[in-house]
Amino acid sequence: MKIYELGEFGLIELLADIVDRTKNPRDISWQRLLIGIGDDAAAWQGDSSIQLATTDSLIQDTHFDLNITTWEELGWKAIAVNLSDISAMGGIPIFALISLALPGELETGCISGLYQGMAQIANQFGVAIVGGNIASASKTMITVTVLGSLESKSALTRSAAVPGDQVAVTGYLGLSAAGLKMLKQKLSFDAETSQLFRRAHLQPIPRIKEGQVLLRHEVRAAIDISDGLITDLTHICKASKVSAKINKDSVPIHTILQSNFKSDCQQLALSGGEDYELLFTASSQVINQIKQAISCPVTVIGEITEGTPGQVTLSDAAGKSIPWQQGGWEHFKSKT
Repeated sequence: MKIYELGEFGLIELLADIVDRTKNPRDISWQRLLIGIGDDAAAWQGDSSIQLATTDSLIQDTHFDLNITTWEELGWKAIAVNLSDISAMGGIPIFALISLALPGELETGCISGLYQGMAQIANQFGVAIVGGNIASASKTMITVTVLGSLESKSALTRSAAVPGDQVAVTGYLGLSAAGLKMLKQKLSFDAETSQLFRRAHLQPIPRIKEGQVLLRHEVRAAIDISDGLITDLTHICKASKVSAKINKDSVPIHTILQSNFKSDCQQLALSGGEDYELLFTASSQVINQIKQAISCPVTVIGEITEGTPGQVTLSDAAGKSIPWQQGGWEHFKSKT
C-alpha cells in the first residue's frame, strides 16, 4: 500500500500501533505518559505538574507560499499553530524550539524577518525561544516544538466527549480560508476587509486563555480547528467513539465573510480549516458558564450522539439531514 492510499490519519494510526506494540511498559517514561500519539499534544506527569509537548512543520509550497506571505507573517504563524495545540489541551505554553531547513541562497534578511515574527508572538504569550537546529535544503522547512504545562490535574482531550454533550466553538469560522482564497486569487476588497482576511490566515491568534477557561470549567473534550470544522469534529467523535449532529445554520460566520463570499461562505466555514478556534463539547450548563467567562463569542452548533464512531451528520434548522462532502485538509489525500 502506498502512503497516499493510506492517508495522513491512517498513517498516524499505523505509527501509533507500532509504537504501542514495541513499548516497554517498565520504562519510567511510559509509566509517566498520560496522553501519547493521536491528540493535539502529548502529556506526561512531571515532578510537580503535567507537562505538554507538541510539534508541527511548515513546508514551502505545501503549507505556505512565499509569493503571498511575508517572512514576518510566516514566523508568526509557525509559532501560532503550535500554541493553538497547547490551547486545545487547556495548557500554558512555556518554551519553543525551532528547527530550520533552508536553501543556501536565501538572504539572511529573510530569516531575520522570520525570527522577528516568531519573537513577536512568543513574547505576546510569554514563550521563550530556547534553541533548535539548522540544516540546508532545497526548500524552506520550519519545524517548531512547543513545551508547556497544565495548572490542572487533567487535560482537555479528543476522547472525552459523551452523548448528550452540546458541541460549541469559539469565535467565527471560515475567515482563514477566505484569506487564503483572497491571496491566491488576488481578490480585491476594501482595506479593512482585506486586513481581516489576511490576518485570519497568516497571523491567527491562538486561544490560550480560552483553553484554560474551558479546563477550569471542567470541559473535558476539545480540539483546535486546523483541518476544518467537520474534519476536526470527526477526530473528536472517532477518539470518543461517538457521533455528532451539526446544525449548519448555527455555525458562526462573520458578517464580513457573509457579505463578501455569499455563495460559498458556508463551505469555507465548515471545511476551510486553519481557523485555530476551539471546538469543544460540554453540558449546556457548563457552556452557559463559559459564555460568561470569556470575551470572544461562544456558539452551540450541535450535539454529541450515540451511533457510528466518527460519524458527523449535518442538518438544517428544521432538523432535515443535508448531504455533505466532508472536505477539510488531509495530507497525501487532500484535494482542497
